[in-house]
Amino acid sequence: MELSAAPATAAHWPDVVRVLGGPRSKPTSCWCQRFCVHDKRNNRAALLEEIETADVAVGLLAYVDGEPAGWSRVVPRKTLPGIEGNRAVQRLVAKDEAGWWVTCCVVLREHRGHGVGVVLLAAAVEHARSHGASVLDGHPVDISRLKAQPSPSALFTGTSPSFHKAGFNEIGRTYPSRPVMRHSLD
Repeated sequence: MELSAAPATAAHWPDVVRVLGGPRSKPTSCWCQRFCVHDKRNNRAALLEEIETADVAVGLLAYVDGEPAGWSRVVPRKTLPGIEGNRAVQRLVAKDEAGWWVTCCVVLREHRGHGVGVVLLAAAVEHARSHGASVLDGHPVDISRLKAQPSPSALFTGTSPSFHKAGFNEIGRTYPSRPVMRHSLD
């Protein structure tokens, strides 16, 4: 099995669609807009425009044997009002114009448990570093602290074991099952 990751460009839009819900998914579904603000007709249109117009890719795609298998948004933290305005996160993360954030780490069901999330996170680290980030943070779920088995949709921010394997360290928690993880890029 060959795992790889690449920046999501306009040419990769069909792969983004495949990973984030397939061609029949609702345009009003998340489409990686949870922490963003936009004025487009729906979330799908907002992400498409972001991908088509971005000078720096706003996301990465993971591939297994050349087929799309996962997606991760990795962008400057200051572009995410839902993160910048979150008081629980603000208690742990100092203002940093060069700080970046991983908002999600989505892996298609048939590829879970094979390291795709770790490949995405490792690629996110390199993507952020190559664009001048000082740190890369994320807010995954610590599944070991949950009382019940979560639905896959509840894990869209990734899981702490994947973040650990990609070299992130916990800097604090906003909730017992929600660590803020950091990869320093200095």
